[in-house]
Amino acid sequence: MTNTVAQGQLSLLVRHEGETPRERSTCGWRDLLISRQDQNVSAWVHAVDIDGAREHYHKRATELYYVLEGEGTVRLDGVEHAVRKGSVVHIPPGVVHGANGRMRVLVVGIPDICDEDLFFPE
Repeated sequence: MTNTVAQGQLSLLVRHEGETPRERSTCGWRDLLISRQDQNVSAWVHAVDIDGAREHYHKRATELYYVLEGEGTVRLDGVEHAVRKGSVVHIPPGVVHGANGRMRVLVVGIPDICDEDLFFPE
């Protein structure tokens, strides 16, 4: 069940994993915990089962990755970084990034994680 309460301009929101839409993305399967279906939120949050993320970048969004389960590598502007459960990664706009391995990652996009801000290097 989703509970949303408007307070001023931003919404208060309580959401439970397993009760949200799930879809395929560039990085793997993602649960849309806070996403395009929500209004008046300041960030989007997806739980992503990464199974090999194609390198891409965002022109305006900052992304935060927090590894919930598993391990692998995150590639940031061509440099590989090992990650495992408990790792956090800060990805500013313009940084080309991708991931390898099997891991579940909480991805926070500020201000969002939208397909209109998804670009692939040539």
